[in-house]
Amino acid sequence: MGSKRIWISTEPEDPLKDPSSTSCSTLVLPPSFQITCLLSGFCNMVLWVVILMDRFFGRLSRSLRLSSDEIARLRNQDTKNLLRNKKLYLILDLDHTLLNSTPLTHITPEEEHITGRQDAYEGSLFVLEHMHTMTKLRPFVRTFLKKASEIFEMYIYTMGDRSYAHEMAKILDPNREYFDSRVISRDDGTQRNQKGLDVVLGQENCVLILDDTKKAWTKHKDNLILIDRYHFFASSCQQFGLSCKSLSQLEMDESEGGGALATIIGVLKRIHTIFFQELEDELAGRNVTWVLKMLRMEVLEGCKIIFSHVSPPVDYQYLWKTAEQLGVTCVAELDKSVTHVVAMHARTRKSHWAVKENKFLVNPRWIEASFYLWKRQPEESFPVKQEKKPAVRIEG
Repeated sequence: MGSKRIWISTEPEDPLKDPSSTSCSTLVLPPSFQITCLLSGFCNMVLWVVILMDRFFGRLSRSLRLSSDEIARLRNQDTKNLLRNKKLYLILDLDHTLLNSTPLTHITPEEEHITGRQDAYEGSLFVLEHMHTMTKLRPFVRTFLKKASEIFEMYIYTMGDRSYAHEMAKILDPNREYFDSRVISRDDGTQRNQKGLDVVLGQENCVLILDDTKKAWTKHKDNLILIDRYHFFASSCQQFGLSCKSLSQLEMDESEGGGALATIIGVLKRIHTIFFQELEDELAGRNVTWVLKMLRMEVLEGCKIIFSHVSPPVDYQYLWKTAEQLGVTCVAELDKSVTHVVAMHARTRKSHWAVKENKFLVNPRWIEASFYLWKRQPEESFPVKQEKKPAVRIEG
């Protein structure tokens, strides 16, 4: 009595509305969500009847409803079962995170050396003729998935279409050990050009997301671990407006043991250990985002920085916020407690001050590298460019 009623719909663009009530909302159950709901009891039977009706009759009955309380109960139950097995949820993006794909027609002359040389890439390069696509797995991905599966229940979530998502799942998980049917594509999402946890069976406080695109998760930024993009193909660099050459053009690849995924699996293990062994709250009340935030704050803890003439194409506000997420104290005025000056060139007043006072003088990439690698990077690896111009000091 009085609980909010939710319509069940598999058509995001055609929400079902109850004309007699103003308290109804739509619950979209995409195929991936429906198939992977490990439900029990009467509600399990109801949902499967709904699914079968949609499959065989092409349209859901407008009279079938579930209360929001029941949906919450199902999510709670699934989460409790997972926590009992000491696991959390991990949502994995595909493109530029676990792999890189390109249309065969976009292979450049500089990349033609990879065609016909699949053996040289030790089972990580795939030509999908029926999709007119070439796909390269990111180094360490198979080890990553094996280790992550031991402590997480994993989902694939991509902005690619359903056929692409399932084809990539076959490549990554040929024996269906890791994902089973937990594969979500843009066809399953409830918002255009956005990803959301509403199609994941699990409580948000137990979910981590690994993706290269922050703007895809506007409602779940606290759950997000950003990974540096994997640009194996030239078309990938062009897609993001990069003028640099791709890894395939350079005839090289990420390090297997020292690349992005090898770094991230270490972070995920630390988060899992802290969540289950070090937090004092009741298990059901713990929040994985607290752990994620705490670990981020440790990366550059103790550093106090000031920016000097950081201008486009570098996003000054983004850098400031990123630095604070890493535990940095950012200031606008110089004082003796400043440890780092972040500058784009060495001709500014603050840059000269850093040299004179024996402080660290680094370029903006130092903050970004520390962010993606989850570790304070050697300052000497990020020197500020010394421009060959007359020694004119710039204020700031």
